[in-house]
Amino acid sequence: MSESDKYPTDSGRRRFVKGVVGGATLVGVGATGATAINLATSSTGAGGGSTQAMAIENTGGPAPRGMPQIPIEIDEEGYLKGVWPDIKTVTQEGVEVQIAEMQLGGMTYSQNWFQYCGVESYEGLNPEYDSDNYFHSDANPPYSWQQEAYSEGDKLHVDDFSEYKSWGNGIGEAGVGMPATGTWRSQDAEDTIPIQVLRSERIQQMAQNNEWLQASTQEGFIAWLNKCTHFCCVPGYKQSSDAARYGAANGVYCQCHQSVYDPFSITETLFVARPRPEGDD
Repeated sequence: MSESDKYPTDSGRRRFVKGVVGGATLVGVGATGATAINLATSSTGAGGGSTQAMAIENTGGPAPRGMPQIPIEIDEEGYLKGVWPDIKTVTQEGVEVQIAEMQLGGMTYSQNWFQYCGVESYEGLNPEYDSDNYFHSDANPPYSWQQEAYSEGDKLHVDDFSEYKSWGNGIGEAGVGMPATGTWRSQDAEDTIPIQVLRSERIQQMAQNNEWLQASTQEGFIAWLNKCTHFCCVPGYKQSSDAARYGAANGVYCQCHQSVYDPFSITETLFVARPRPEGDD
């Protein structure tokens, strides 16, 4: 693995949902024993640097942190879309650049959340990329219900998840949540940003008394950038029978190196986001 393929580990996290909410600040590096990070933005380009993001928690395997959540909104016709932060101009190292950043649910939500695994170079992560921000079905979804309901490029719709309280596919428990795979901010782009969407009663319950989840989920829907933070593979929720061997039958499992993520535990994670390459402004 080359140096350019490496990305930093997280320096600490707090439990945000699932149990008692953590303190007002991230737990210190020394207290957790996690590896220290370089807080400086070490290379040029737009965005990047020390970043706090909300993520579905990494609970097993070699992945250094969770996968970043994508806030969801549902339009008046029932179609699902990812919230893209507001665009603004800032000065970095004496140069004016445009970044996407906003306050949402008590958090600073920004493009930096997704700047790892090479995604920072994708056209869709340019703040000005012309996108409708809808979640579109991908070419070969792993779920039979999605294969029957959608063609590639179709927008995901609330009504098609109506069986979310009972859906099952023989992996883990039925009724935990109904998933779909897709792309985001990738129409007419060379590189596609993979996402996973899940609708679950558990998400609805978690959001009842949680400022962040009230702002970032709707009607039990949650979404995340589906890029494993270990070696950038594409994991899956209830996609592999092997998941049960690693305690992930009801979680998100990466077959490549057995990393496990819990979509029902949302944590605040600290990492150093890569800056977008120069020329993407």
